[in-house]
Amino acid sequence: MKGHTFHPAAPSHRTDRSARQLGLAVLILLFTISAGTAGFVFIEGWSAGDAFYMTIISLTTTGFQEVRPLSSAGRALTIFVIVAGLASLAYVGGRVLQLALELYLTRRRRMERQIQRLRDHVILCGFGRMGRHIANDLAEAGVPFVVIESDPQMDAMLEDSGYLHLIGDASSDDVLKTAGVERAKGLIAVVSSDAENVYTTLTAKSIKPGITVVARAVSDESEPKLRIAGADRVIKPYELVGRRIAQLVIRPAMVEFVDTIARSTTGEITMEEITVTGENSLVGVALRDTSIRSRLNVIIVAIRREGQDLIYNPGPDAKVESGDRLVAIGRREQLSELSRLCGVETP
Repeated sequence: MKGHTFHPAAPSHRTDRSARQLGLAVLILLFTISAGTAGFVFIEGWSAGDAFYMTIISLTTTGFQEVRPLSSAGRALTIFVIVAGLASLAYVGGRVLQLALELYLTRRRRMERQIQRLRDHVILCGFGRMGRHIANDLAEAGVPFVVIESDPQMDAMLEDSGYLHLIGDASSDDVLKTAGVERAKGLIAVVSSDAENVYTTLTAKSIKPGITVVARAVSDESEPKLRIAGADRVIKPYELVGRRIAQLVIRPAMVEFVDTIARSTTGEITMEEITVTGENSLVGVALRDTSIRSRLNVIIVAIRREGQDLIYNPGPDAKVESGDRLVAIGRREQLSELSRLCGVETP
């Protein structure tokens, strides 16, 4: 995963202090056990095993019968072991909880700082079955993203995955702003219900009208509502899967080819969508006069131009314009070079 994986922060001074306090608490507990064991050996003349056993059952207030009858000094020692042991255990427990809380808060602060530094990232709303697949694909593609999930029980899974994330309502202005919606380039809404997706889309568009929103619609009735709310693309999973299943039967080789080039993570042939930004050597130049095909050996499959239909298989006379999105096929290093020619910074 590139650019968005969460790495735990180094312990702060406060966390270091809590760790030292926990170490001190453990030492006090060990001292109490050692003192009790030694006391029963010297005062009562017991074996080390009996003395240790008596110390533990006293310290934990288990309530078992005494190993042997105790003298007055032995009873005084037992009282000391019980009081000191309970205090030591309480102190250890408190320090463990304090250290765990401080480590969690340290990780959250570190994660929030990483989210604040994100630019041109994607906000993924929902970490259900579909959301997890989307997150994996974004991670494999090296796209920076942050996940918003409303279910607190998913926090542990998100922590284990290493993804930047927030627990909260994706339709909330504050949560979206914390996720950096004003700096994001896209938002994917796949939360648990169509109504939530509509509200999330509406909220995101109200904060940043130019953000690209892709939303899931389970029912046909939700699609027009999502488009009215501002969704740029509406995906209906059942329809999409149905079409794909049909294509696997009708055109299996084509589907396999598209999957291979679209999901390639090696240096072999792959497909990328590259946006032409600003003024560069490609703007205003016909494809035949560029080095895209001759030097880079990259094929331009299509050009998406603002306000126009997708241009499939553009001819050699087609000119590249600023803002065009080029759909290109080639090797990864060659596509990286094309990205630089288009004015896109590559890692």
